[in-house]
Amino acid sequence: MKLKTYKPTTSSQRNLIQLNKTELTKTSLLKTKIKGQKNTAGRNSTGRITAYHKGGGHKRKYREINFNRIIESTGIVISIEHDPYRSANIAAIYNLETNNYFYILAPKNLKIGDIVKSGLNADAKNGHSLPIAKIPIGSFIHNVSVRPGKNAQISRAAGTFCQLIEKTSNYGRLKLCSGEHRNVSIECFATIGIVSNEFSFLTTLGKAGRSRWLNKRPHVRGVAMNPIDHPHGGGEGKTSGGRSSVTPWGKPTKGGKTSRSTNELILIKRK
Repeated sequence: MKLKTYKPTTSSQRNLIQLNKTELTKTSLLKTKIKGQKNTAGRNSTGRITAYHKGGGHKRKYREINFNRIIESTGIVISIEHDPYRSANIAAIYNLETNNYFYILAPKNLKIGDIVKSGLNADAKNGHSLPIAKIPIGSFIHNVSVRPGKNAQISRAAGTFCQLIEKTSNYGRLKLCSGEHRNVSIECFATIGIVSNEFSFLTTLGKAGRSRWLNKRPHVRGVAMNPIDHPHGGGEGKTSGGRSSVTPWGKPTKGGKTSRSTNELILIKRK
């Protein structure tokens, strides 16, 4: 069972739904690919808050993921682990040819002991990385690079994927989960399969303290603040009407024109 619930011995456990992670490796194997990161709590280099409602939370260590699998390699999956910085699971790979280790995004149904390949001569199998030119039409792919030679940026979250619906001599047409259609060069690399941990969106936090563990602070309405903190702040009692809705910097939030991307490679906008 992918999801697990708890007997409500406390009120915070009444609606708590979590993922069953018994299949994952509990300890990280690749110590050289793990590094610590400082929690900025939403502040920039001058110490001013630029991203609101962030701070606290449990310490996390960043895993370096290989998002650019373009070199000819053959590896074996040695573990599938949880990554605190992303919703998808990650897989530790041992490269049989160069005798080194690296992390990749774990696709769905990838198991310990499976062989994963990358490069121009890789087959179109689950977890293999190869150019779009060699991927069959109709295949589900993820970890797609936008430009040749660059790190992958498309379909990296848990349960996401793209479908290759058309190929020409220069471009491959992808249908994203959002419904957007996009042209990508056939020289760009992509990984076969769907990103793992597809049931992560069904989980619930159950209590406010669990949000605080995740570096999330409470969201406060502008009308509940002081005048110095927000344009909506101040006033006697609940004064919310009669004021135009603006951002903390005074920019209007309603009635304006919505900016649309002018990228020529985007054929159909997302819904």
